Amino acid sequence: MGLVNHTLVTHFILLGIPNTDGLQTILFVVFLAYYLCTLLGNLLIFSAILGDSRLHTPMYFFLCNLSVLDIGFASISTPKLLANLWGQSRVISLRGCMSQVFFYHLLGSTECLLYTVMAYDRYVAICHPLRYLVIMNWRVCAILGAGTWITSAFHATILTSLTFTLPYCGPNVVGYYFCDIFPVVKLACADTYIIETVTFTNTGVVAMTCFFLILVSYVCIVYSILKINSAEGRRKAASTCSSHLTMVTLFFGPCVLIYTQPQLSKVVLTSVQIFGYVATPMLNPVIYTLRNKEVKGALRKLRRGQTTAR
Repeated sequence: MGLVNHTLVTHFILLGIPNTDGLQTILFVVFLAYYLCTLLGNLLIFSAILGDSRLHTPMYFFLCNLSVLDIGFASISTPKLLANLWGQSRVISLRGCMSQVFFYHLLGSTECLLYTVMAYDRYVAICHPLRYLVIMNWRVCAILGAGTWITSAFHATILTSLTFTLPYCGPNVVGYYFCDIFPVVKLACADTYIIETVTFTNTGVVAMTCFFLILVSYVCIVYSILKINSAEGRRKAASTCSSHLTMVTLFFGPCVLIYTQPQLSKVVLTSVQIFGYVATPMLNPVIYTLRNKEVKGALRKLRRGQTTAR
């Protein structure tokens, strides 16, 4: 009988970025530029790696996965945010909201696990160089790559199912610029303790486990680098990890602030979230391009191929 009295919500209204009245046009241009640069940069990296047989190695296989993730991450919320800023289209359907929640946690968890796999790849390359191709063979790489996606899909399915089995009977205004679990469940007309606890615990366990494994990998890497006799050898070994370390810092930094500082103001929290999930996907191709001679060479080869085709 209780369900009969509920007016079930069929759509939500996204309030967007707080305290931005009068800045919609400027923000639209900025976010559109970020989004286009993200798509272009990651597509170039992906195409360059596929087109250069010298880059068909485990490290670049995982980098291709990362490029796909960054394109997906930027596409979860940015198009809807642009529509909000340009046309004041703040309405999102229930299915659209479910999709944002699912893909946000699918891609976020996959990226977290992928950084861990990439750290393991660097550990094997530096600590066991003579056995690298035996340990990181294509079968192992395929299992690790597929495992990150399958595990994350299971993770995201559980969280999304728990979120949208709750009844939503109004209000339907989400105080955020996209649908995430915590802003959405605040609107549920039922007890949300279980879903909030499961989400916080599940997300925290995944992130902390990955961070711990990455930390252990780099402790072993640093120890191995310090045992190298030549300064040039140490420099080369360290340079192979610098790009990955930079990306890990950019990924986990915002996560730490978001999930360990709940008292942050909405403006600061939104700024951190935007940097982590809008700006970072654009920066990853730049980081790998600027710090990697092999990727630069593949991009030049790709550009020459396009010029010749013309």
